[in-house]
Amino acid sequence: MRVLMLGWEFPPYFAGGVGTVCFELTRALAKKGIEVTYVMPHGPDDVSSSHVKLLVASKEMKRLGVKPIRIASTLTAYTSKEEYTWTQQYGGNIMQKSGKKMYGENLLEEMARFAQAVVAMAEHEEFDVIHAHDWTTIPAALALKKATGKPVIMHVHITEFDKTGGDHADPDVYRIEYNGFHQADVVIAVSNFVKQRLITKYYVDPNKIQVVYNSVEFNDKSMGFARERISDEEKMVLFLGRVTLQKGPDYFLDAAAKVCQVLPNVKFVIAGTGDMLPRMIERAAHLGIGHRVIFPGFVNRDEGDRLYRMADLFVMPSVSEPFGIVPLEAMKHGTPVIVSRQSGVSEILNHALKVDFWDVDDLANKMIAALSYGPLHQTLVHHGSIEIQSFTWENPAEQCIQIYREAMQRPILIQTR
Repeated sequence: MRVLMLGWEFPPYFAGGVGTVCFELTRALAKKGIEVTYVMPHGPDDVSSSHVKLLVASKEMKRLGVKPIRIASTLTAYTSKEEYTWTQQYGGNIMQKSGKKMYGENLLEEMARFAQAVVAMAEHEEFDVIHAHDWTTIPAALALKKATGKPVIMHVHITEFDKTGGDHADPDVYRIEYNGFHQADVVIAVSNFVKQRLITKYYVDPNKIQVVYNSVEFNDKSMGFARERISDEEKMVLFLGRVTLQKGPDYFLDAAAKVCQVLPNVKFVIAGTGDMLPRMIERAAHLGIGHRVIFPGFVNRDEGDRLYRMADLFVMPSVSEPFGIVPLEAMKHGTPVIVSRQSGVSEILNHALKVDFWDVDDLANKMIAALSYGPLHQTLVHHGSIEIQSFTWENPAEQCIQIYREAMQRPILIQTR
């Protein structure tokens, strides 16, 4: 079976959470004999991968002599000032490459060019199904379906409602998402949380939605984690992720302030960047805990792994989290976790403490309990370490293969209007 997969990022040509999922999923698919050609818009000249045929659309357009189109639009990737650049990773060190923006100045134009390139490239590639990740690949997936008649599997990792905390959505993004979800032959949701969002906000037929949970790469080396400490006297609570409305950093700080009133020997780390970072630094000072909160900024994978090992507790207080791999990463390193009930990962974790993101008192109380009561802390570490060993990318890969087979057998969904 041959799969043409569309995505915006792929490690080590970096990669946030969705890129990491694409990497691990394609590696698991390759182990099962699935031939995957993965296409992304930008990347270096020497792009390559050990387990997939990796193509860069912008390079292929030049090779094929395709003249790029122009579209007038002011739509950008996110409603923050953060720059999205593609990067390359060497031995854990992230190196910026000439400041090339992953999304470009004009996102709709980038998406249209990507679609144009993918259709041109398809004439030289053989594939059975189209597997597209996230909304930026929707125009390309639908154009490719129209050109080839191949079924489209739309993999939804996050929706516009999740990025904005669940209350509103950019109308241009919503329109693209709505069309993509309705014209796809199968929609994969990374959790039931996402599935319900697709049903209630996008009116997608529940029968065409398949839930495929993400996983985490676990190996024997993960069991040999060596604990580090911020100091002999202090404990550490970690928040790691984009510092944006969706991730709930303000609730984390409000709970931290309550913990500080009870426990004098705790430091709090907010690792990551985002549009709310300046406000969170000011908020920590306003709450009187600025000396107890550390803001290291962006951390690469190796630095993140070290923070997991240093932390006595990891907290993910997301307002709206379609899945959330970071708690699994923390558990892999033997760190107990608290997760928001408004997250997909809470559906599959048994040995984690769970809170409603808005209940700061409950969050603070559970932080205090996990840090203060040895038996609870050890139980979370022990059972969490056992639970995480059951996670594997083999299961999501098998589910995707079954979805591919079923999509190839059913009539292709054609948009009639």
